[in-house]
Amino acid sequence: MLSDVGISIYLPDRTYFPTTNQKDLSFQVVKPQITSLLIAQDKADVGFSGKDWVYENGVENDVVEIMDLGFDPVKIVAAIPETVNYGELIAKKVTVATEYQSLSLKWIKNKNIEGSVFRTWGTSEGFVQDDANSLAQILIDNTSTGSSLKANRLKIVDTLMESSTRMYASKKAMEDPFKKQKIMELKMLFETVLNARSRVMLEMNVAENKFETLVKGIPSMRSPTVSQLLGGEGYAVKIAVKKADVPTLLPKLQALGAEDIVEYELRKVML
Repeated sequence: MLSDVGISIYLPDRTYFPTTNQKDLSFQVVKPQITSLLIAQDKADVGFSGKDWVYENGVENDVVEIMDLGFDPVKIVAAIPETVNYGELIAKKVTVATEYQSLSLKWIKNKNIEGSVFRTWGTSEGFVQDDANSLAQILIDNTSTGSSLKANRLKIVDTLMESSTRMYASKKAMEDPFKKQKIMELKMLFETVLNARSRVMLEMNVAENKFETLVKGIPSMRSPTVSQLLGGEGYAVKIAVKKADVPTLLPKLQALGAEDIVEYELRKVML
């Protein structure tokens, strides 16, 4: 995304401080789990973090969410073995296997469950089985498709929250007029790239006698761009449309009389 807005990043070997072509920006590579802590403590002005780790670190009120980038959408869920009855399970003392210690402790408290948390560092599914010797009875983890849970014969019994990659800023940076302006300019640039990724440009030719019918039947962001073909034998029409609409739109355009249809990607779209 940074590259698409024109911000180059070069990370030499064995260093965590990339170089960039922007004189007023500097970068540091950190683990996503601690990004929000650095922002909350004013050690960084802006950064990217999953919403789940903001809440896991308990700093949701100490940082400013600038925008939801929509990357890596997941749900934080509680899951148990497929063969286990949830009501019977939580009536007993249980252990929760998870990377999300804080979120899990809050969940246990809110559900009035008697239990403890065993913090894992990945491969959490392997600790939860329908077995008397199983280390944990409940899993709290993130999932996007649920395929890993199904593969390990686990079923979802509750959803704690939904998360995706977000852009966050420190409150101190947002109180600085210069830094706030720069942060909002970055947001605007990111929005133009994300808008472009969901849209394409369609160009087509149409005969003069079919022009009015075509124009009335096509969508566009505002209104189509139209120019007359050389010799006055028709028109060239250009429209920007949502990428998801293309499969149904192309046959429609052809039925309305469009010819020589060309589709190409966009780099930036400012709405």
